[in-house]
Amino acid sequence: MVSLLRLEDRCYKTRLRSEEESLLMKPDPKIFDDLSRVAGGALNVFSAFREQILGDIKARVDEAASRMDLVPREDFERLEARVNALQKKLDDLTGSNKKPAAKSPVKKAGKKKA
Repeated sequence: MVSLLRLEDRCYKTRLRSEEESLLMKPDPKIFDDLSRVAGGALNVFSAFREQILGDIKARVDEAASRMDLVPREDFERLEARVNALQKKLDDLTGSNKKPAAKSPVKKAGKKKA
């Protein structure tokens, strides 16, 4: 009788262990939903950080350019076109069709043969 009780007790414990293991092995779908929400929130936070960093970098570059007294590209191109137009008018008025002398190309040093 005692051995029969021990056998039933072992069977019961084995059954409990297998149920516990099966509960541990099954993933809870709520966990995946929570993880996806956390990942989505982290993505939003990091994209906001990215925008903040890009804005700060742009502000610093603009500040450095203004300290160096640089002009924007559009202003430079507008002024260059105006200078070219005035140069053409000046050439027409003076009657000289000569263009200003272009710089001669600089020759690169070749390899010396031994």
